[in-house]
Amino acid sequence: MPSPNPSDSRRQFLWGSSLALLTAALPQLPVWGQARRSSAAAPTPAAPPSPAPTGAVPPTAAEALAQLKTGNLRFQKGQLTHPNETLKRRRDVALKQAPFATVLACADSRESPELIFDQGLGDLFVARTAGHVLDNAVVGTLEFAVAELQVPLLVVMGHQRCGAIKATLQAVATSKIAPGSLETLVDGVRPAVLLAQGEGDERFTSVVKANVRITIERLQNSRLLAQAVTAGQLQIVGAYYQLDTGVVEFLS
Repeated sequence: MPSPNPSDSRRQFLWGSSLALLTAALPQLPVWGQARRSSAAAPTPAAPPSPAPTGAVPPTAAEALAQLKTGNLRFQKGQLTHPNETLKRRRDVALKQAPFATVLACADSRESPELIFDQGLGDLFVARTAGHVLDNAVVGTLEFAVAELQVPLLVVMGHQRCGAIKATLQAVATSKIAPGSLETLVDGVRPAVLLAQGEGDERFTSVVKANVRITIERLQNSRLLAQAVTAGQLQIVGAYYQLDTGVVEFLS
């Protein structure tokens, strides 16, 4: 049997040593393909929706009214901030609402409370009918805001050049019955027409403001709302919105 070649033994020794060193060094190298596959298989989950705050104490009626006045001033000046319109706000109020004020307004397209008071999602609880005429469903809606949401302020808002007021003035002047269910609106506004004073635009404005005051008086027929007012849990105020200037005049 031939004796091993010394040079071959030397080459095998050097090869084995080099392989051992290379193997020892491999775990220290980054495994890019594996990292990519792990990242793709387990993406970072999206953050869950932020829970709406619970147990928050609603603002007082005075604080709510001040916030409405400040927002309306921004609207008048064309300096709207459009608060609470972010994705986070949408997620927050999706679970629970806590509006700080209720607004009963006319359905007129030019009298949007959220814009007039520069408020956002979840800030205002709004009910709207032409001439803010009441029925049981509307009263129940306003009672819900007090009983379930503990809203401390209710604003009844009429406005300049109200179509329901105009229709009622015409119906009273001509002694004609309005077509269809429009007569329901006329019946609701008629008492304000009979109480109004003045002529022309002055009379029109007088009717609008009288209609606001009569609506507030009718709301006192709701035992739930009346009890909340007596207990100091609710304040009801009237308002008159001027289309020309954007000003909301709060009525005493």
